[in-house]
Amino acid sequence: MVANEILFSVAKEYMPGGVNSPVRAFKSVETAPIVVKKGFGAYIEDVEGNRYVDFLMSWGPLILGHAHPRVIEDVEKAIKNGLSFGITNPYEIEIAKEVVSALSSADKVRFVNSGTEAVMSAIRLARGVTGRKYIVKFDGCYHGHYDSVLVNAGSGVATFAIPGTPGIPEEIANLTFVLPYNDNNALKELFEKRGEDIACVIVEPVAGNMGVVLPKKGFLKTLRKLTKKYGAILIFDEVITGFRLAYGGAQEYFGIWADLTILGKVIGGGMPVGAYAGGNTLMEKVAPEGRIYQAGTLSGNPVAMASGLATLRVLKKTNPYKELERRTLYLTEEISKLLTAKGISHTVNRIGSMFTVFFTEGEVKNYNDAKRSDLKLFAKFFKKLLKNGVLIPPSQFEAWFLSTAHDDNVLTEALERIEKGIKEL
Repeated sequence: MVANEILFSVAKEYMPGGVNSPVRAFKSVETAPIVVKKGFGAYIEDVEGNRYVDFLMSWGPLILGHAHPRVIEDVEKAIKNGLSFGITNPYEIEIAKEVVSALSSADKVRFVNSGTEAVMSAIRLARGVTGRKYIVKFDGCYHGHYDSVLVNAGSGVATFAIPGTPGIPEEIANLTFVLPYNDNNALKELFEKRGEDIACVIVEPVAGNMGVVLPKKGFLKTLRKLTKKYGAILIFDEVITGFRLAYGGAQEYFGIWADLTILGKVIGGGMPVGAYAGGNTLMEKVAPEGRIYQAGTLSGNPVAMASGLATLRVLKKTNPYKELERRTLYLTEEISKLLTAKGISHTVNRIGSMFTVFFTEGEVKNYNDAKRSDLKLFAKFFKKLLKNGVLIPPSQFEAWFLSTAHDDNVLTEALERIEKGIKEL
């Protein structure tokens, strides 16, 4: 038995499934999980010393790659001054200024410890402000494991085909309307019938948890128009797209502004962070300014804030977005050529520095399209790539990510390994 297997067998004795997040168990790809020891640049290394080109990138936060020198330097400085205070620190003030300056839709931001926590808090705020109880989400969009949105979710729920509501009271699930992503007609019909009862609509402006699915032309504009007309709060879940598609996220990319924005991943630079941001009229309702309560002992943690602030400052200074998009386009075109040459049906959805290779024919524009994918073929593809030193998400329904560390030399190496893996299929 090799070191990965030994350690994972120990992990299973003490943690459910041996993991602290289900997809890490690699069950859907029928592969023994690896145990990672360290990361550097575009690579990770497992406990056996095997090196992998990493396109998982901690599921998106590491837009500068693993262990970026500036991030590490600032985190080390913060650590020396103490790990936690439970009281306001300078780092959270500085990163709050940076987030608000980047988002034209925001005047204030509240930091929390995860995307799930941010979603929960934003929905509570929307309900409190509107006095309404119903929310709208879209089939296949994942907004964390909060009860109200773990209904017809994507991500790990899609991977394991887990029903959306075990453990969630039916009364709570019934307060959530679920619509097909990219379906303007269904959206209009629902608002015509129940618009006055809807507190908020939450959406991934670019879906990343049914695999990458882009909004079709007019979809986000219709969302914005209808929510304004009926007085509902529009929430963009930009945990994945925030500071990744552009410095101002998907809202800058598409030129459409939400009432509330959920952030995470990149704003922590690899540390656990979430946030929700919005205009003064909404955010002034949050305690202690207003009556809608939300709190967190470790929210605004100085080490996490230092990591995120360093990441944002590097992004702002270097503005790597066009170059990241160029490299991603090159990589996806080459992967597609290799799969075509092997006679494998596939569709690649790409935007900015994130993409998904779906093992299905035709467009993938919603969750039903994504579910047509050949999951057995994807599992084989994953195994072959892992064997040849390339780590991709262990789920068909997730995004691949590039970082600034994935330079042309890394991509050349990765494509050689991917080509070898595809030939072995």
